[in-house]
Amino acid sequence: MIALFVAVGGCLGALARFILSSWMNKKSSTGFPIGTLFINLLGSFLLGWIAGIGTTSSLYFFLGVGFIGSFTTFSTFKLENIQLREKKKHFISYSYLACSYIGGILLAFAGMMLGRI
Repeated sequence: MIALFVAVGGCLGALARFILSSWMNKKSSTGFPIGTLFINLLGSFLLGWIAGIGTTSSLYFFLGVGFIGSFTTFSTFKLENIQLREKKKHFISYSYLACSYIGGILLAFAGMMLGRI
């Protein structure tokens, strides 16, 4: 049953990521991967919030492992950084790295704190 929760959540998370990041990236003309950044920051916050509220194991597997696990994307984040580096867009690359890592940690912490309230 746990595998079913993870699978359904994963399917929904992947679809949500595709739709939202595609829409956001079409709106941006700067070369900054705003769609992936937004997805990963939102996912960090949501996973922190889920951990903070203390969900049941079924809900955690559906939302935390399945949905958010496929909603966020470390592989795309890394690929985009490599592509920015190859294009010699160092400022965008370093900004993206800083926003992703620092923002992700801060938003996960904020989500946990909010979930505990």
